[in-house]
Amino acid sequence: MSDPLLRIEGVSKHFGGFTALNNVTTHVNPGERFGLIGPNGSGKTTMINCVSGLLRNEEGKIIFDGKDVTDLKPHKRTGAGIARSFQIPRPFHTMSVIENLMIPAEFVGHHRGEKTDDRAEAMEILETMGMADKAEDPTTDLTQIELRKLELARAMAAKPKLLISDEAMAGLTGQEVDEVIDILFKMNERGITIIMIEHIMRAVMRFSQRIICLDAGQLIAEGTPEEIVKDKGVERAYLGSTDDG
Repeated sequence: MSDPLLRIEGVSKHFGGFTALNNVTTHVNPGERFGLIGPNGSGKTTMINCVSGLLRNEEGKIIFDGKDVTDLKPHKRTGAGIARSFQIPRPFHTMSVIENLMIPAEFVGHHRGEKTDDRAEAMEILETMGMADKAEDPTTDLTQIELRKLELARAMAAKPKLLISDEAMAGLTGQEVDEVIDILFKMNERGITIIMIEHIMRAVMRFSQRIICLDAGQLIAEGTPEEIVKDKGVERAYLGSTDDG
């Protein structure tokens, strides 16, 4: 079996006297569809911010693709192959849809010393998203689902080895949720490892091969979707159940 693409080793993060993450250790394998769940305040976003470099963990290490990236700045981690989408889309509103994709594509190409046709690659990604006809549109004209797709497209334009999808489906209809899941499946089929952070349990269960659950900054469960659904600790933490029966 190949080595993990991402290893989180004994990671802790504190905000003053508050412990947001407490000695969390887990890993994500190459090509894996990995789910991250937990109630509000459980430490999900803090963990992902430590992986992407937006936060610096005080203890532990982040190992990506065999290299210790714990001290790397966020843009260096992007160049190394870690990309993320944000829960609230943040496109460049003064640029067209396709120009929003060409920015990360050009940055990563420059970082890796690659000469590529950024526009052609951006169009290919938009076709995958079902948004090729929106390429020249301003982002201010996009619907909520189109903005979510654009956010994923921008992450994909950075040619990631690992994509972190941070609540890409929040506020969407059931049909729109299915559209986003299908896009994530397509990305994964292209060889991109994906971490899905999501409150919509149906989406996490359908997409993930393996899931971990955080509660109060600690990892309380890890397993297949079937195992996680039956876990009493997850039931108490995530669903608010106190029934131990």
